Amino acid sequence: MTHLWVRAEQRPNEDRAGLTPEGVQALIAAGFRVTVEDSRTRAIPLQGYLDAGAETAPEGSWPDAPEGAIIFGLKELPEDGTALSHRHIMFGHAYKGQPAGRILLDRFRAGGGTLYDLEYLVDAAGRRVAAFGYWAGYAGAAVSTLALIAQARGTTCPPVSTYPDARTLTDEIAAALSAETLAPRAIIIGAKGRVGTGAADFCRAAGIETTLWDMAETAHGGPFPEILDHDIFLNCILALPGVPVFLPETARSAPRALRVVGDIACDPTSDFSPIKVYDRTTDWAVPALRVHDDPPLDVMAIDNLPSLLPLESSQDYAAQLLPALLTLDRIDQGVWARAKAEFDRHVKT
Repeated sequence: MTHLWVRAEQRPNEDRAGLTPEGVQALIAAGFRVTVEDSRTRAIPLQGYLDAGAETAPEGSWPDAPEGAIIFGLKELPEDGTALSHRHIMFGHAYKGQPAGRILLDRFRAGGGTLYDLEYLVDAAGRRVAAFGYWAGYAGAAVSTLALIAQARGTTCPPVSTYPDARTLTDEIAAALSAETLAPRAIIIGAKGRVGTGAADFCRAAGIETTLWDMAETAHGGPFPEILDHDIFLNCILALPGVPVFLPETARSAPRALRVVGDIACDPTSDFSPIKVYDRTTDWAVPALRVHDDPPLDVMAIDNLPSLLPLESSQDYAAQLLPALLTLDRIDQGVWARAKAEFDRHVKT
């Protein structure tokens, strides 16, 4: 019997889940065993999972799970250097040259475990089967706008926290824009993708004028001076080989209207990052990094943006992922086999 073990997220400010009680019910009906760890922060209460038939385990007990269990989480494992012997489903952030990713792969190599990276669960045509992208775009555009509002008030973006729903978040920001008499212009690169669609939807709801760019507008490879003519730049393009540089390091001191960069794709340590004006992620406590003072330029680069809207983003993502989870009893086939091949390739290199 295939045993799926849903671990509690151990990263601060991470309230999302990749499986809902409805998903547990479907998995159990299909013959799976499901264990859900208790969690102090998960947006979906444990009782719903228990009512659906899941077993429970203490928070953080996954290292002691049965060897055959498949450990499922979203964000990083504790960076304690221990060898990893289980099969893990998670966002590993390990395949683009990130230093922490290399350490993670060493841990899998040492323990004989396997990473099934959620970013690399793709169908036969190479399309991701599930993504948080829409809500990353929506929340990323929102926090970037908060950074611009803070500039207008003579400060930097204050700490952020979760919102009960997207409507509450949007209404709060629209009211603040009105109070500060701000009418910003934003440019979105990657506007046709999931991330870009979410960012554009937020801007539309908040009344922000938006320029939408995608592959056609960036195919010439740069430079892209038009970006500097906007107040907010929202990057929704993943750092991949061949992606052009949208903002070189010189953009910080160049003449510009640009005041806020929202690097929603958020991969500053990748060799392929298209945003060269900063070198580290931001977080909920300090959402924006000031990279130039006069005129100010702030970069928002939070790497778990969908957790600002944890319930909506969890429900959306879990519904997308469930069909793939229901094939875990055939883990050597389909999306799982493709993810395993990606893991094997990177471990060897």
